[in-house]
Amino acid sequence: MALSPTKSVHHVDTSSREIFETRVEFPMTGSDLPSLMTEIPGPASRAWVDRLAQRECPAITARRARRADALGIVDTDPIVWKAAQGSNVEDVDGNILVDLTSGFGVASVGHRHPAVVEAGQNQLSCLPHAMGDAFPDPQRIMLLEALARHTGLDHGILGCSGSDAVEAALKTARIATQRDGVLAFHAGYHGLSYGALAATAYKANDFRSPFSGQLGQHVEHLPFGELPTNLDHIGAILVEPIQGRGGMVSPPKGWLAALGELARNSGALLILDEIYTGLGRTGAMFAFQEEGVQPDLLCVGKSLGGGFPISACMGRQDTMAAWGASRGEALHTQTFLGNPTGCAMALACLDVIEKEGLVKRSLELGEWLSTALSRLGRVRGRGLLLGVEVNDSLRISRELLQRGWLALPAGETAEVLAVVPPLTIAKPQLEAFVAVLESLL
Repeated sequence: MALSPTKSVHHVDTSSREIFETRVEFPMTGSDLPSLMTEIPGPASRAWVDRLAQRECPAITARRARRADALGIVDTDPIVWKAAQGSNVEDVDGNILVDLTSGFGVASVGHRHPAVVEAGQNQLSCLPHAMGDAFPDPQRIMLLEALARHTGLDHGILGCSGSDAVEAALKTARIATQRDGVLAFHAGYHGLSYGALAATAYKANDFRSPFSGQLGQHVEHLPFGELPTNLDHIGAILVEPIQGRGGMVSPPKGWLAALGELARNSGALLILDEIYTGLGRTGAMFAFQEEGVQPDLLCVGKSLGGGFPISACMGRQDTMAAWGASRGEALHTQTFLGNPTGCAMALACLDVIEKEGLVKRSLELGEWLSTALSRLGRVRGRGLLLGVEVNDSLRISRELLQRGWLALPAGETAEVLAVVPPLTIAKPQLEAFVAVLESLL
Protein backbone atom coordinates (compact mmCIF):
# COMPACT_ATOMS: atom_id res chain seq x y z
CA MET A 1 0.00 0.00 0.00
CA ALA A 2 1.36 3.42 -0.88
CA LEU A 3 2.12 5.97 1.78
CA SER A 4 -0.84 8.29 2.40
CA PRO A 5 0.31 11.56 3.92
CA THR A 6 -2.46 13.34 5.80
CA LYS A 7 -0.99 16.82 5.37
CA SER A 8 0.05 18.89 2.38
CA VAL A 9 3.23 17.39 1.01
CA HIS A 10 5.35 19.24 -1.52
CA HIS A 11 8.41 17.10 -1.97
CA VAL A 12 7.11 13.59 -2.55
CA ASP A 13 8.10 11.42 -5.47
CA THR A 14 5.29 11.51 -8.03
CA SER A 15 6.98 9.51 -10.77
CA SER A 16 5.15 7.44 -13.36
CA ARG A 17 4.86 4.50 -10.97
CA GLU A 18 2.59 6.59 -8.70
CA ILE A 19 4.91 6.35 -5.72
CA PHE A 20 2.33 8.11 -3.56
CA GLU A 21 -1.44 7.95 -3.87
CA THR A 22 -1.79 11.74 -3.67
CA ARG A 23 -0.41 13.66 -6.64
CA VAL A 24 0.98 17.03 -5.63
CA GLU A 25 2.93 19.92 -7.09
CA PHE A 26 6.64 20.42 -6.46
CA PRO A 27 7.94 23.76 -5.27
CA MET A 28 10.74 25.33 -7.27
CA THR A 29 12.17 26.84 -4.08
CA GLY A 30 12.58 25.42 -0.63
CA SER A 31 10.86 28.25 1.19
CA ASP A 32 7.79 26.30 2.25
CA LEU A 33 9.42 22.94 2.92
CA PRO A 34 9.80 23.41 6.70
CA SER A 35 5.99 23.39 6.97
CA LEU A 36 6.03 19.75 5.92
CA MET A 37 7.71 18.67 9.10
CA THR A 38 6.30 17.97 12.50
CA GLU A 39 8.85 17.81 15.31
CA ILE A 40 12.04 15.95 14.37
CA PRO A 41 12.59 13.67 16.04
CA GLY A 42 8.98 13.40 17.14
CA PRO A 43 7.77 11.76 20.34
CA ALA A 44 7.20 8.38 18.69
CA SER A 45 10.75 8.33 17.29
CA ARG A 46 12.23 9.26 20.67
CA ALA A 47 10.22 6.56 22.42
CA TRP A 48 11.40 3.88 20.00
CA VAL A 49 15.03 4.97 20.31
CA ASP A 50 14.77 4.92 24.10
CA ARG A 51 13.63 1.29 23.83
CA LEU A 52 16.43 0.54 21.37
CA ALA A 53 19.01 1.94 23.76
CA GLN A 54 17.99 -0.65 26.35
CA ARG A 55 19.02 -3.56 24.14
CA GLU A 56 21.39 -2.42 21.39
CA CYS A 57 25.13 -2.07 21.81
CA PRO A 58 25.62 1.53 22.97
CA ALA A 59 28.39 2.03 20.41
CA ILE A 60 25.65 1.88 17.77
CA THR A 61 22.80 3.75 19.45
CA ALA A 62 24.62 6.25 21.67
CA ARG A 63 26.83 7.59 18.90
CA ARG A 64 23.88 9.63 17.66
CA ALA A 65 23.56 11.39 21.00
CA ARG A 66 27.31 12.04 21.13
CA ARG A 67 27.22 13.53 17.66
CA ALA A 68 24.34 15.81 18.59
CA ASP A 69 26.09 16.89 21.80
CA ALA A 70 29.27 17.69 19.92
CA LEU A 71 27.32 20.00 17.64
CA GLY A 72 25.40 21.63 20.43
CA ILE A 73 22.17 20.32 18.90
CA VAL A 74 19.36 18.95 21.01
CA ASP A 75 16.94 16.27 19.83
CA THR A 76 17.70 16.44 16.11
CA ASP A 77 18.67 12.85 15.49
CA PRO A 78 17.61 10.14 14.97
CA ILE A 79 14.30 9.51 13.31
CA VAL A 80 12.75 6.04 13.19
CA TRP A 81 11.64 4.92 9.76
CA LYS A 82 8.17 3.48 9.33
CA ALA A 83 7.84 3.05 5.55
CA ALA A 84 9.56 4.05 2.33
CA GLN A 85 8.83 4.06 -1.36
CA GLY A 86 10.56 5.58 -4.34
CA SER A 87 12.79 8.36 -3.00
CA ASN A 88 10.61 9.09 0.04
CA VAL A 89 10.69 7.91 3.64
CA GLU A 90 7.95 8.24 6.26
CA ASP A 91 8.93 8.17 9.92
CA VAL A 92 6.84 6.93 12.84
CA ASP A 93 5.72 10.51 13.56
CA GLY A 94 4.25 10.96 10.07
CA ASN A 95 7.04 13.11 8.60
CA ILE A 96 7.70 12.67 4.89
CA LEU A 97 11.35 13.05 3.88
CA VAL A 98 13.35 12.80 0.69
CA ASP A 99 16.13 10.21 0.90
CA LEU A 100 19.30 11.54 -0.72
CA THR A 101 21.31 8.63 0.70
CA SER A 102 19.46 5.78 -1.04
CA GLY A 103 19.66 4.02 2.32
CA PHE A 104 23.50 3.89 2.20
CA GLY A 105 23.36 3.34 -1.55
CA VAL A 106 21.00 0.36 -1.41
CA ALA A 107 17.84 1.82 -2.97
CA SER A 108 19.21 2.68 -6.41
CA VAL A 109 15.98 1.56 -8.09
CA GLY A 110 14.01 3.35 -5.38
CA HIS A 111 12.70 2.06 -2.09
CA ARG A 112 10.16 -0.73 -2.41
CA HIS A 113 10.14 -0.87 -6.20
CA PRO A 114 6.99 -2.82 -7.15
CA ALA A 115 8.82 -5.27 -9.42
CA VAL A 116 11.46 -6.02 -6.80
CA VAL A 117 8.88 -6.45 -4.04
CA GLU A 118 6.80 -8.75 -6.23
CA ALA A 119 9.84 -10.89 -7.06
CA GLY A 120 10.68 -11.24 -3.38
CA GLN A 121 7.12 -12.05 -2.37
CA ASN A 122 6.76 -14.67 -5.09
CA GLN A 123 10.00 -16.34 -4.07
CA LEU A 124 9.13 -16.25 -0.37
CA SER A 125 5.87 -18.02 -1.13
CA CYS A 126 7.62 -21.04 -2.61
CA LEU A 127 11.28 -21.26 -1.49
CA PRO A 128 12.70 -18.72 0.97
CA HIS A 129 15.94 -20.63 1.58
CA ALA A 130 18.06 -23.31 -0.08
CA MET A 131 21.38 -24.83 1.07
CA GLY A 132 24.32 -22.73 0.04
CA ASP A 133 26.84 -24.69 -1.99
CA ALA A 134 25.04 -27.99 -1.49
CA PHE A 135 21.77 -27.59 -3.41
CA PRO A 136 21.20 -24.68 -5.82
CA ASP A 137 17.90 -23.29 -7.04
CA PRO A 138 17.07 -21.70 -10.42
CA GLN A 139 17.22 -18.11 -9.10
CA ARG A 140 20.84 -18.49 -8.09
CA ILE A 141 21.79 -19.91 -11.47
CA MET A 142 19.98 -17.18 -13.38
CA LEU A 143 21.53 -14.44 -11.24
CA LEU A 144 25.06 -15.67 -11.91
CA GLU A 145 24.26 -15.76 -15.63
CA ALA A 146 22.91 -12.20 -15.50
CA LEU A 147 25.92 -10.91 -13.56
CA ALA A 148 28.29 -12.53 -16.05
CA ARG A 149 26.46 -10.79 -18.88
CA HIS A 150 26.59 -7.38 -17.20
CA THR A 151 30.17 -7.56 -15.92
CA GLY A 152 31.93 -9.51 -18.68
CA LEU A 153 33.34 -11.79 -15.95
CA ASP A 154 32.59 -15.49 -16.19
CA HIS A 155 32.28 -16.90 -12.68
CA GLY A 156 31.05 -15.67 -9.32
CA ILE A 157 30.87 -16.26 -5.60
CA LEU A 158 27.71 -14.95 -3.95
CA GLY A 159 27.54 -13.55 -0.43
CA CYS A 160 25.38 -11.51 1.93
CA SER A 161 27.31 -8.25 2.26
CA GLY A 162 29.94 -6.08 0.65
CA SER A 163 32.50 -7.39 3.13
CA ASP A 164 31.65 -10.93 1.99
CA ALA A 165 32.39 -10.00 -1.62
CA VAL A 166 35.69 -8.32 -0.70
CA GLU A 167 36.82 -11.29 1.37
CA ALA A 168 35.89 -13.74 -1.39
CA ALA A 169 37.98 -11.64 -3.79
CA LEU A 170 40.97 -11.54 -1.43
CA LYS A 171 40.77 -15.29 -0.91
CA THR A 172 40.58 -15.85 -4.67
CA ALA A 173 43.64 -13.68 -5.25
CA ARG A 174 45.60 -15.59 -2.59
CA ILE A 175 44.63 -18.94 -4.12
CA ALA A 176 45.43 -17.77 -7.67
CA THR A 177 48.74 -15.96 -7.05
CA GLN A 178 50.07 -17.76 -3.95
CA ARG A 179 51.08 -14.33 -2.65
CA ASP A 180 49.97 -12.96 0.72
CA GLY A 181 50.54 -9.26 0.02
CA VAL A 182 47.60 -6.92 -0.58
CA LEU A 183 47.85 -3.34 -1.79
CA ALA A 184 45.02 -0.95 -0.90
CA PHE A 185 44.72 2.83 -0.68
CA HIS A 186 44.36 5.60 1.87
CA ALA A 187 40.74 6.54 2.66
CA GLY A 188 39.52 3.38 0.94
CA TYR A 189 36.50 1.70 2.52
CA HIS A 190 35.94 -2.02 1.94
CA GLY A 191 33.93 -3.10 4.98
CA LEU A 192 34.54 -3.77 8.66
CA SER A 193 34.62 -7.55 9.05
CA TYR A 194 38.16 -8.62 9.86
CA GLY A 195 39.31 -9.66 6.39
CA ALA A 196 37.91 -6.49 4.81
CA LEU A 197 38.98 -4.29 7.74
CA ALA A 198 42.62 -5.18 7.17
CA ALA A 199 42.33 -3.48 3.76
CA THR A 200 40.09 -0.59 4.84
CA ALA A 201 42.03 2.63 5.42
CA TYR A 202 39.13 5.05 5.84
CA LYS A 203 39.60 6.74 9.22
CA ALA A 204 42.13 4.07 10.16
CA ASN A 205 42.62 5.37 13.69
CA ASP A 206 38.91 5.00 14.37
CA PHE A 207 38.13 1.72 12.64
CA ARG A 208 41.41 -0.25 12.55
CA SER A 209 43.39 0.79 15.61
CA PRO A 210 41.18 -0.91 18.25
CA PHE A 211 41.69 -4.24 16.48
CA SER A 212 45.21 -3.84 15.11
CA GLY A 213 46.53 -6.69 17.23
CA GLN A 214 44.15 -9.10 15.51
CA LEU A 215 44.63 -7.84 11.96
CA GLY A 216 47.20 -9.35 9.63
CA GLN A 217 50.23 -7.33 8.54
CA HIS A 218 49.91 -8.34 4.90
CA VAL A 219 48.21 -5.14 3.65
CA GLU A 220 50.08 -2.05 2.47
CA HIS A 221 48.43 1.29 1.75
CA LEU A 222 49.36 4.00 -0.74
CA PRO A 223 47.79 7.41 -1.35
CA PHE A 224 44.80 7.12 -3.68
CA GLY A 225 46.03 8.02 -7.16
CA GLU A 226 49.65 6.97 -6.59
CA LEU A 227 51.22 4.06 -8.51
CA PRO A 228 53.26 1.39 -6.72
CA THR A 229 56.92 0.86 -7.58
CA ASN A 230 57.27 -2.78 -6.51
CA LEU A 231 54.57 -5.44 -6.69
CA ASP A 232 56.75 -8.55 -6.47
CA HIS A 233 55.17 -9.65 -3.18
CA ILE A 234 51.65 -8.36 -3.92
CA GLY A 235 48.94 -10.80 -4.92
CA ALA A 236 45.94 -8.43 -4.87
CA ILE A 237 45.43 -4.73 -5.60
CA LEU A 238 42.12 -3.68 -4.06
CA VAL A 239 40.67 -0.32 -5.06
CA GLU A 240 37.43 1.62 -5.49
CA PRO A 241 37.12 3.28 -8.93
CA ILE A 242 35.70 6.30 -7.08
CA GLN A 243 36.05 6.46 -3.31
CA GLY A 244 32.55 6.69 -1.86
CA ARG A 245 32.64 6.90 1.91
CA GLY A 246 36.10 8.42 1.55
CA GLY A 247 34.56 11.54 0.01
CA MET A 248 33.41 10.88 -3.59
CA VAL A 249 37.04 11.11 -4.73
CA SER A 250 37.87 10.33 -8.36
CA PRO A 251 41.39 9.17 -9.29
CA PRO A 252 43.59 10.94 -11.83
CA LYS A 253 42.65 10.22 -15.44
CA GLY A 254 44.29 7.01 -16.66
CA TRP A 255 45.40 5.92 -13.19
CA LEU A 256 43.17 2.83 -12.96
CA ALA A 257 44.27 1.66 -16.39
CA ALA A 258 47.91 2.11 -15.41
CA LEU A 259 47.26 0.22 -12.17
CA GLY A 260 45.73 -2.63 -14.14
CA GLU A 261 48.75 -2.76 -16.44
CA LEU A 262 51.13 -2.90 -13.49
CA ALA A 263 49.09 -5.71 -11.97
CA ARG A 264 49.19 -7.76 -15.18
CA ASN A 265 52.93 -7.26 -15.62
CA SER A 266 53.69 -8.26 -12.03
CA GLY A 267 51.32 -11.22 -11.74
CA ALA A 268 49.04 -9.52 -9.22
CA LEU A 269 45.24 -9.45 -9.55
CA LEU A 270 43.30 -6.21 -9.82
CA ILE A 271 40.21 -6.24 -7.58
CA LEU A 272 37.75 -3.42 -8.17
CA ASP A 273 35.39 -2.71 -5.30
CA GLU A 274 32.23 -1.47 -7.04
CA ILE A 275 29.95 -2.18 -4.12
CA TYR A 276 29.02 1.52 -4.01
CA THR A 277 29.81 2.64 -7.56
CA GLY A 278 28.29 -0.25 -9.48
CA LEU A 279 24.92 -0.91 -11.11
CA GLY A 280 24.42 2.48 -12.75
CA ARG A 281 25.37 4.71 -9.84
CA THR A 282 28.11 6.63 -11.69
CA GLY A 283 26.33 6.92 -15.05
CA ALA A 284 27.75 3.64 -16.34
CA MET A 285 26.67 0.13 -15.44
CA PHE A 286 30.05 -0.17 -13.73
CA ALA A 287 32.54 2.63 -13.22
CA PHE A 288 35.43 0.57 -14.60
CA GLN A 289 33.76 0.56 -18.01
CA GLU A 290 34.57 4.27 -18.30
CA GLU A 291 38.19 3.82 -17.26
CA GLY A 292 39.61 1.55 -19.95
CA VAL A 293 40.41 -1.19 -17.48
CA GLN A 294 39.14 -4.75 -17.01
CA PRO A 295 39.34 -6.12 -13.47
CA ASP A 296 40.39 -9.64 -12.64
CA LEU A 297 37.83 -9.62 -9.83
CA LEU A 298 34.85 -7.34 -9.24
CA CYS A 299 32.94 -6.82 -5.97
CA VAL A 300 29.23 -5.93 -6.21
CA GLY A 301 26.72 -5.36 -3.42
CA LYS A 302 24.59 -2.66 -1.77
CA SER A 303 21.93 -1.97 -4.44
CA LEU A 304 22.14 -5.45 -5.99
CA GLY A 305 19.19 -6.84 -4.02
CA GLY A 306 16.98 -3.75 -3.85
CA GLY A 307 16.95 -3.92 -0.06
CA PHE A 308 17.79 -7.59 0.43
CA PRO A 309 21.35 -8.27 1.68
CA ILE A 310 23.16 -9.97 -1.20
CA SER A 311 26.53 -9.45 -2.86
CA ALA A 312 28.81 -11.04 -5.43
CA CYS A 313 32.46 -11.40 -6.29
CA MET A 314 32.75 -11.92 -10.05
CA GLY A 315 35.95 -13.04 -11.72
CA ARG A 316 37.54 -14.28 -14.92
CA GLN A 317 37.25 -18.00 -15.59
CA ASP A 318 40.98 -18.65 -15.33
CA THR A 319 41.16 -16.72 -12.06
CA MET A 320 38.27 -18.55 -10.44
CA ALA A 321 39.59 -21.88 -11.74
CA ALA A 322 42.45 -21.53 -9.26
CA TRP A 323 40.08 -22.71 -6.52
CA GLY A 324 40.03 -26.15 -8.14
CA ALA A 325 37.32 -28.76 -7.78
CA SER A 326 35.57 -29.34 -4.47
CA ARG A 327 36.96 -32.23 -2.45
CA GLY A 328 33.78 -32.95 -0.56
CA GLU A 329 33.34 -29.71 1.35
CA ALA A 330 33.59 -26.28 -0.26
CA LEU A 331 36.68 -24.30 0.72
CA HIS A 332 34.61 -21.12 0.78
CA THR A 333 30.87 -21.06 1.47
CA GLN A 334 28.22 -19.85 3.90
CA THR A 335 24.76 -20.87 5.02
CA PHE A 336 22.96 -18.17 3.04
CA LEU A 337 25.12 -18.34 -0.11
CA GLY A 338 22.87 -17.64 -3.08
CA ASN A 339 19.73 -17.22 -0.97
CA PRO A 340 16.78 -17.72 -3.36
CA THR A 341 14.85 -14.64 -2.19
CA GLY A 342 17.87 -12.39 -2.53
CA CYS A 343 18.69 -13.81 -5.96
CA ALA A 344 15.12 -13.28 -7.17
CA MET A 345 15.13 -9.67 -5.98
CA ALA A 346 18.56 -9.06 -7.50
CA LEU A 347 17.35 -10.37 -10.85
CA ALA A 348 14.39 -8.01 -10.64
CA CYS A 349 16.71 -5.09 -9.83
CA LEU A 350 18.90 -5.79 -12.85
CA ASP A 351 15.78 -6.00 -15.00
CA VAL A 352 14.49 -2.65 -13.68
CA ILE A 353 17.84 -0.97 -14.36
CA GLU A 354 17.67 -2.11 -17.98
CA LYS A 355 13.97 -1.56 -18.68
CA GLU A 356 13.78 1.86 -17.05
CA GLY A 357 17.05 3.10 -18.56
CA LEU A 358 18.45 4.00 -15.16
CA VAL A 359 22.10 4.01 -16.25
CA LYS A 360 21.42 6.72 -18.82
CA ARG A 361 19.17 8.53 -16.37
CA SER A 362 21.92 8.51 -13.75
CA LEU A 363 24.34 10.02 -16.24
CA GLU A 364 22.01 12.74 -17.49
CA LEU A 365 20.47 13.67 -14.16
CA GLY A 366 23.88 13.55 -12.54
CA GLU A 367 25.32 15.99 -15.07
CA TRP A 368 22.47 18.42 -14.40
CA LEU A 369 22.77 18.06 -10.62
CA SER A 370 26.55 18.45 -10.69
CA THR A 371 26.18 21.72 -12.57
CA ALA A 372 23.47 22.93 -10.19
CA LEU A 373 25.51 22.08 -7.10
CA SER A 374 28.69 23.64 -8.51
CA ARG A 375 27.17 27.06 -7.77
CA LEU A 376 27.33 26.16 -4.07
CA GLY A 377 30.74 24.49 -3.80
CA ARG A 378 33.23 22.26 -5.54
CA VAL A 379 31.55 19.04 -6.68
CA ARG A 380 33.16 15.60 -6.58
CA GLY A 381 32.16 12.31 -8.19
CA ARG A 382 30.01 11.60 -11.22
CA GLY A 383 26.59 10.30 -12.14
CA LEU A 384 24.44 10.25 -9.02
CA LEU A 385 27.42 9.58 -6.75
CA LEU A 386 28.16 13.20 -5.88
CA GLY A 387 29.59 15.20 -3.04
CA VAL A 388 29.62 18.98 -2.69
CA GLU A 389 32.32 20.58 -0.57
CA VAL A 390 30.66 22.71 2.12
CA ASN A 391 31.71 24.11 5.45
CA ASP A 392 30.44 22.12 8.44
CA SER A 393 28.66 19.42 6.45
CA LEU A 394 27.66 17.61 9.65
CA ARG A 395 25.65 20.58 10.86
CA ILE A 396 24.23 21.15 7.39
CA SER A 397 23.03 17.54 7.27
CA ARG A 398 21.18 18.04 10.57
CA GLU A 399 19.57 21.25 9.32
CA LEU A 400 18.54 19.48 6.14
CA LEU A 401 16.93 16.75 8.24
CA GLN A 402 14.80 19.37 9.97
CA ARG A 403 13.59 20.49 6.55
CA GLY A 404 12.79 17.04 5.24
CA TRP A 405 15.97 15.95 3.46
CA LEU A 406 18.12 12.96 4.38
CA ALA A 407 21.75 13.58 3.42
CA LEU A 408 25.00 12.52 5.09
CA PRO A 409 28.55 13.89 5.26
CA ALA A 410 31.34 11.96 3.55
CA GLY A 411 35.12 12.10 3.56
CA GLU A 412 37.64 11.52 6.31
CA THR A 413 37.07 15.02 7.68
CA ALA A 414 33.38 15.20 6.69
CA GLU A 415 34.44 17.73 4.09
CA VAL A 416 31.64 17.00 1.65
CA LEU A 417 27.89 16.58 1.77
CA ALA A 418 27.08 13.39 -0.09
CA VAL A 419 24.21 13.44 -2.59
CA VAL A 420 23.46 9.83 -3.52
CA PRO A 421 19.73 9.66 -4.32
CA PRO A 422 17.81 6.78 -5.91
CA LEU A 423 18.38 6.72 -9.66
CA THR A 424 14.59 7.04 -9.98
CA ILE A 425 14.34 10.35 -8.10
CA ALA A 426 12.20 13.03 -9.73
CA LYS A 427 14.12 16.03 -11.03
CA PRO A 428 11.81 18.54 -9.25
CA GLN A 429 12.78 16.95 -5.96
CA LEU A 430 16.43 17.65 -6.73
CA GLU A 431 15.59 21.19 -7.82
CA ALA A 432 13.88 21.76 -4.48
CA PHE A 433 16.85 20.24 -2.63
CA VAL A 434 19.34 22.54 -4.37
CA ALA A 435 17.17 25.52 -3.41
CA VAL A 436 17.05 24.44 0.25
CA LEU A 437 20.79 23.77 0.37
CA GLU A 438 21.48 27.17 -1.16
CA SER A 439 19.31 28.83 1.49
CA LEU A 440 21.24 27.08 4.25
CA LEU A 441 24.62 28.01 2.82
